[in-house]
Amino acid sequence: MSVAEINTVDMAEVLTYAYELGDMINQSAEVSDYLYWKGRVDQNPAIQAMVKRLHQKKELFEETQRFGHFHPNYHSAKDEVSAVEAELEQFEEVVRFKQAEKTLDEILHSMSEAIAFSVSDSIKVPSNDPSPKGGCGSGGKCSCG
Repeated sequence: MSVAEINTVDMAEVLTYAYELGDMINQSAEVSDYLYWKGRVDQNPAIQAMVKRLHQKKELFEETQRFGHFHPNYHSAKDEVSAVEAELEQFEEVVRFKQAEKTLDEILHSMSEAIAFSVSDSIKVPSNDPSPKGGCGSGGKCSCG
């Protein structure tokens, strides 16, 4: 058996395990909770109307962003987006959905880290964290040099 054939067999086995892991994640309580609250958000007409309003306000804000603070409507457009977001946060379904989404994201990220770091300590693992910790350009320790 050649090296290429051994690698192919190993990759096929790895993919099989990955699908099994995906199935286990999909059967978890966290995914169930996430899907439940996502369904509640999707089925609530008041929330959906507000989401549509939010998209419209975000589009207007994006138009003002081309000029930044110099655009005469920049601050009011930004405030309107924030106001609609605050209104959305009044719905229990939205709050619970965001909590479930954050929990699931944290689980998936920690699993990604475990897999990546089992291969190498220097592998970068993407995150949805708007304030990354460590790495180049973030004020943390850089191992790129």
